[in-house]
Amino acid sequence: MSTPPTTPRKKRPDRFVELDLTIDSLAFGGNGVARHDGYVLFVHGAIPGDRVRAKVTKTKRDYGEAITLEVLEPSPDRIAPVAKHPGAPWQVLPYEKQLEIKTQQVDDALRRIGKLGGFELEPIVPALETWRYRNKLEYSFGTEGTAERGELVFGFHAPGEWDRIVPIEDCLLASEAGNAVRDQVLRFCKEQGLEPYDRRTRRGFLRNCVVREGRRTGQFQVRLVTMPGELDQDAFAQAIDADGLLWTQYDGLGETTTSGETTLISGREYLEEELNGMTFRVSPHAFFQVNTEMAEKLYGLATDYAGLAGFERLYDLYCGIGTIGLTMAPRAGELWGLEIVEDAIGDAIVNARLNETDNAHFFAGDVRTALRLLVEKAGSPDVVVVDPPRAGLSQKVVRRIIDASPKRIVYISCNPTTLAPNAAQLVEGGYVLRKVRPVDMFPQTPHIECVALLERA
Repeated sequence: MSTPPTTPRKKRPDRFVELDLTIDSLAFGGNGVARHDGYVLFVHGAIPGDRVRAKVTKTKRDYGEAITLEVLEPSPDRIAPVAKHPGAPWQVLPYEKQLEIKTQQVDDALRRIGKLGGFELEPIVPALETWRYRNKLEYSFGTEGTAERGELVFGFHAPGEWDRIVPIEDCLLASEAGNAVRDQVLRFCKEQGLEPYDRRTRRGFLRNCVVREGRRTGQFQVRLVTMPGELDQDAFAQAIDADGLLWTQYDGLGETTTSGETTLISGREYLEEELNGMTFRVSPHAFFQVNTEMAEKLYGLATDYAGLAGFERLYDLYCGIGTIGLTMAPRAGELWGLEIVEDAIGDAIVNARLNETDNAHFFAGDVRTALRLLVEKAGSPDVVVVDPPRAGLSQKVVRRIIDASPKRIVYISCNPTTLAPNAAQLVEGGYVLRKVRPVDMFPQTPHIECVALLERA
């Protein structure tokens, strides 16, 4: 009796070993894909065609992760980086190549993960600006040098390293005015002798700083995030040129800018920005698209896909401060927005009033449980627009949308790998995926935004 052939076991490399690897492709998220004795490694800082020296940082049964130490032979596509910036890993790719890869990844996710076909993949909408496009930056504090008390620095985490901060002198993702405000914060902290927080020892004071800019209004909102302690608020207010200056105190272990107690030091608590001819108030913790100019393109595309004729009942799920729904409301009969964050709903109501939008109604509630109640109150929607977090929609929320039975669903996605299974479930529930169009909101990065239209069969 013969023994059946066995599949050769993939040889898993040891952690921290250094390997010479050739990169075959790019994975979702932007890491290069290489194979070592059949074992898949996702390599940070490498692009297809590169031969690199990389250090293995993590190993699992079927795949591992590595970080590039040196490019031994560059890819024919590789170009010189413009800036030393950990937040712009794709700047070594020509911009046209970035657009091509993002389009391919959206198509691949829908076909491979969602098992979907028959839809029209429209050309990607390129960014209006490939640098200095962000209206919000979250910086971290750290030290530079080997001494126990090194020099205070202000920048971003090094890739894969939670305890090392890469100092930034000129952040090319922020405007020049935004960089000037950031420099004022660093100068103040140095003059005050403030120390960065160390997560290992639980000592120190400074954690993060969020700088927000109204690209159209010229307003700035600065929020300093620290451990609980003492801060010379008067000196801080005099040192920073901002329309709103806030202080968040947070003593948790993890790094976050959305928790803790926030107080207003000076100016206004909210920032104003203009979008598609409308004015929006943005509270300190509220979500607002970080690329103002491309947000107009994104919402304009979503409005076109919605096909509103002036009489429809429009649902805006995960509506936040109301930006998407309010830009569509003039073309709809009535707008109903639903969002779990109560402060965001407060902003949405104010924004409707600011823009004299009388057909808008906003309610706080979890979409999973509140959507059915909304249908009972307002009636079934004609059109649903949904802009969920990166994790996408839960299966229960998708079923709730199917039960609401809208004629059209406009799905705005920041992650094609979660759009794909959601779209597949909607197709199983009686909808047809008509078309999808990527929008490049984040040049020099692997992040992909897209808009999909599904219609009831």
